[in-house]
Amino acid sequence: MGWNRYVTAKAKLLNDETICSENRDIFRQFLDHREYKLKRINGLAKLDANSIKTVYSYVTRLRTVNRWFGNKPWAELTKDDIKQVYDAIEDGRITTLDGRPFRDRETLYTKVLLGKPFELAGKKGIVREALEFRAKPKPTEVRFIREAAFRQIVDTTIKPEHKAFLWLAWDIGENATSLLRLRKCDCTRQINEHTKEPEYTIILRREILKRTRTPRTEITNYKETVQSLDLILAQLSENEMLFAFGARMTMKVLDRATRITAAKCIPGGQKVTLKDLRSSMACDLLSKGWTTDEVNQRLGHRPSSREG
Repeated sequence: MGWNRYVTAKAKLLNDETICSENRDIFRQFLDHREYKLKRINGLAKLDANSIKTVYSYVTRLRTVNRWFGNKPWAELTKDDIKQVYDAIEDGRITTLDGRPFRDRETLYTKVLLGKPFELAGKKGIVREALEFRAKPKPTEVRFIREAAFRQIVDTTIKPEHKAFLWLAWDIGENATSLLRLRKCDCTRQINEHTKEPEYTIILRREILKRTRTPRTEITNYKETVQSLDLILAQLSENEMLFAFGARMTMKVLDRATRITAAKCIPGGQKVTLKDLRSSMACDLLSKGWTTDEVNQRLGHRPSSREG
């Protein structure tokens, strides 16, 4: 997501004369506020790619919510106006453009109706009243696979680079997008001073991570990760990308392996996804005696964080 694309979308929204000027003024205040907030809380001189992606998503959300209220000035909305829209969403009478119910209703509620945009419109209090009986989001079920199942999965893969990717995903636990942006120079081979066995340090740079992740350096835990990296790194130049394939290929590799092994997630028997390797690493480490804070740190979260 580029800055120019966001600026273009923002200008299109703010100059759209089919939207009442009062609401466009709120949109302008909100987007300026959000840009400033993202820069300050992340210590940035200018918005990075992840921050731009965040503010860009609000352009669509603001336009969508404005449509729900028939372009009526938000400052003039009543409790009944808000409740009617809320009920229509919950009852499935307001849908996406392709006729499907909104799957991410909670985000629209919390980020717009219960968030800063309606606060700027002076409607924070009546929104809370209108959404009084909103169901609380259910806790997300943690999905994972056990180490034995992962070993079966990785054993079915053929290419060394695919094996290396899967071992990194299981061992380091960072998401696929970030791992695919690693370079050879991010991986340093060393000998563990206690075990005398080889290991790698993996540098997870800020620019390759999600905005909510902490930049860090992690040490590999598995000898198989070391063996896999040894094979592929020997053929790369110092600044070359670790993997010459993208997210779609990683999903194909994992899908093929899980079909062959019939691996399923615990506890619900769901299909194994790349994200599940991250949660699987966390569950595996907890079962081996790591503390919650230690696991959160390896995941790139603050100690005591509840994020996944």
